[in-house]
Amino acid sequence: MTNSAEHSWTHAGHGLPQTVEPAPNTTAIATGLQLPAGFAAIAGDAELGPAITTNLARVEKKLREAISNSDPLADATSRHLVEAGGKRIRPLLTLLCAHLGDASRPEVVQAAVVVELTHLATLYHDDVMDSAPFRRGAPTAHEVWGNSVAILTGDLIFARASILVSELGSRALGIQARTFERLCLGQLHETVGPREDEDPVEHYLSVIADKTGSLVAASGQLGAIFAGADESYEDLLVEYGEKVGVAFQLADDVIDVTGVKVKSGKSPGTDLREGVPTLPVLLLRRDAAAGDASAIALLELVDGDLSSDEALAEVVAGLREHPVTEESWKIARQWSAEAVAALEPLPEGVVKASLTNFAHAVVDRSS
Repeated sequence: MTNSAEHSWTHAGHGLPQTVEPAPNTTAIATGLQLPAGFAAIAGDAELGPAITTNLARVEKKLREAISNSDPLADATSRHLVEAGGKRIRPLLTLLCAHLGDASRPEVVQAAVVVELTHLATLYHDDVMDSAPFRRGAPTAHEVWGNSVAILTGDLIFARASILVSELGSRALGIQARTFERLCLGQLHETVGPREDEDPVEHYLSVIADKTGSLVAASGQLGAIFAGADESYEDLLVEYGEKVGVAFQLADDVIDVTGVKVKSGKSPGTDLREGVPTLPVLLLRRDAAAGDASAIALLELVDGDLSSDEALAEVVAGLREHPVTEESWKIARQWSAEAVAALEPLPEGVVKASLTNFAHAVVDRSS
């Protein structure tokens, strides 16, 4: 996702030995895998907790196997983001939703690897498009090796994802292909901007639905499919994933202007300085166009020179106090509430509770 900073819910398992799989009763602490906020109920479940953390470790191991290359340069560039860590939200959703059926099927772990590889491939491309200097607290691939190498590495990782998904059958291949199409269209529409007759806020919501929501939706859907879960669950998991993905990105937008330094090392206002469109600024432009004096004055600062830390801090402080920030939170929480509502037909239990808690957690964080 373009302006996602991988803000919190860090993944501590990137140092996990690549050749050792944990025993079935492995806990999150033993594997070094830290479950994201909102999924605490998983760790407390005597059966689900060990199953999820064990499979997360398997996903981590298979990620490294999937990107390994005999070519030294390709190996180094491909490992760059995997070894930087990450929340692994998408594979976690795949594994969790698989517990609506038979989560022990090996295809479930492979599907989880596919969605994370697809996500990683987009990050290489996004960082080039945005000229982003950092990702997950480390220099981006294009800063280290240049744009061409970074783009080709993203292509290579997506090729590895395609190989794995092809082994899962034509239906999975179709889901991944349609998802990747939406990822590309979202990036294209973000690049060219809204049409003259298109509302900028609605355009932006459509972009992040494509760029973030689509892959989150596919993650849960694939988990249900390969666990043989009730087919009626698929559509609601897709709806949930779309909406919770949008809520997640909107929360990231607001966090960028709250003045709290995030765990990834991304400082507040980074999106402002880089000119990345975010919901608070879009709402500010809307209010300024409607004649709101406070919005007009603040927008002049937003569109001014933000190269100095002092100028950026002034804009961050102004946006933090402006009503558009609270309005942005309300919009994010509405998407979260709609995601929770989509889960209503699911049977009660730790899977439904965890998905619900995650939807709340994405809009209740500060970093």
